[in-house]
Amino acid sequence: MAPTPTVDAEGAPQASAPEPRSAVRRRRKRALYESIPTHHYALIAVISLAVLFLLWLFISTRGLVNTLFLPTPMEVWQATVTWQSDGTMLLDTKDSVIRILLGFAISSAIAIPVGIFMGVSKRVEAAVEPPVDFIRYMPAVAFIPLTLIWFGTDEIQKIVILFIGVFFQEVLLIMDHVKVVPRQYVEMGYTLGFTRWQVIRRVVFRSAAPGIVDTLRICMGWAWTYLVVVELVGANSGLGFRIQSAQRYLDTPTILAGIIWIGILGLTFDFAFKAFYNKAFPYMKRGR
Repeated sequence: MAPTPTVDAEGAPQASAPEPRSAVRRRRKRALYESIPTHHYALIAVISLAVLFLLWLFISTRGLVNTLFLPTPMEVWQATVTWQSDGTMLLDTKDSVIRILLGFAISSAIAIPVGIFMGVSKRVEAAVEPPVDFIRYMPAVAFIPLTLIWFGTDEIQKIVILFIGVFFQEVLLIMDHVKVVPRQYVEMGYTLGFTRWQVIRRVVFRSAAPGIVDTLRICMGWAWTYLVVVELVGANSGLGFRIQSAQRYLDTPTILAGIIWIGILGLTFDFAFKAFYNKAFPYMKRGR
């Protein structure tokens, strides 16, 4: 409740006493969605990663866990140097990134228009959502044996698994973003003389675009997960293949180096999506 203003002897209002600084600080700590300066955000992020690294360093160097199961950071770094020096790290990274980009691009190129039409048309939604929902609950990894029979170990087999793992989730998320476009925007488009296709392209798509980009960013993470699984089973190159090869020889430093490198690549893609989001939709820029 707001403080009741005080009055003097003649009934004139007097200025209220300023709120104590301690009370202001406590109230600010409880504020939801409060922005913080960018450098504060970066500092907190760096500290959180440093704590994780120091915890790993402490556990592995103090002998709390056998280094066969958890190698030290120094061993992982040495494995990374060896992996990079023989040229296989660059080759594995290139093959995995190309597969990700191809599979994700094909999935998104189909999911975006299908999701938009599902969001604006109940008839399209009724026709497409049931089979999409049905397949969505089938684990993508369960299709690996079938796709190996159908396509062998060719690149198309990995693209198909990426498509199955990403498309059916992606299209429903895009549909949901389209559904929440304010109806007054659509009516305004018709009032301005837009045709149905112009309303979809110039009103619905542009209004839902920030949510669609967020969906693509999230689904990119799923794509990396499915790609690594595919490379663990039916590949002769790639980061997943390298991890599987190291597992055969109990080379845990190389295994962990591969996992960390995948995490770094994933973060790179994630930051790229965030940078594009902030550049394309400055009016939606999230505060720190």
